[in-house]
Amino acid sequence: MFTGIVEEVGTVEVREDHVDSAVLRIRAERVLEGVALGDSIAVNGVCLTVTGVQPDGAGGVWSTDVMAETLSRSSLGGAVAGQPVNLERAVTPQTRLGGHMMQGHVDGVGHVVTRKPGDMWEVVRIAIPSDLARYVVEKGSIAVDGVSLTVSAVSPLPEPDGHPDADAWFEVSLIPTTLRETTLGVRAPGEPVNLEVDVIAKYVERLLGGRR
Repeated sequence: MFTGIVEEVGTVEVREDHVDSAVLRIRAERVLEGVALGDSIAVNGVCLTVTGVQPDGAGGVWSTDVMAETLSRSSLGGAVAGQPVNLERAVTPQTRLGGHMMQGHVDGVGHVVTRKPGDMWEVVRIAIPSDLARYVVEKGSIAVDGVSLTVSAVSPLPEPDGHPDADAWFEVSLIPTTLRETTLGVRAPGEPVNLEVDVIAKYVERLLGGRR
């Protein structure tokens, strides 16, 4: 489990492609403190397992295996050497829950639509797959590239008989810390972002559907 409070921005140093998987080697500092093989680290919101660590004087490089399912269902499919990535270690019983409970299981990939600078913040509109729109509510929580954010506005839900590909979006207001300390500060319109909706909403829908 994760909370969506990014600990640092790392850098993909190497990507090794295989037949149906890839190995990523990521440079980091803080998230390698006390790390052990088998630990979980979220990379842009994707829960990945540490398979190797090469420490050096400036932190180190850790490696992880990324399966075909993850490559096809998240933006990590387009990860390249030199790319910055948001990193967060899995929570412990002593961790402050500053964000919201996240699994690191990406539900879909959206993309940045617009950015509107404010005095001390930016309002960012993000397109979301229409089948995920029903799980997003104003003032609710959503993870964008592993960052826990509060939804400030949402598009109307498509009509039941409407077009299945109707545009759906939500907006978030990014404070200076988020702009400075995560990759969301430099995500340009058109760029993909990983999305994880609140898992509680999915459980509630499943339970109510069973009663019907």
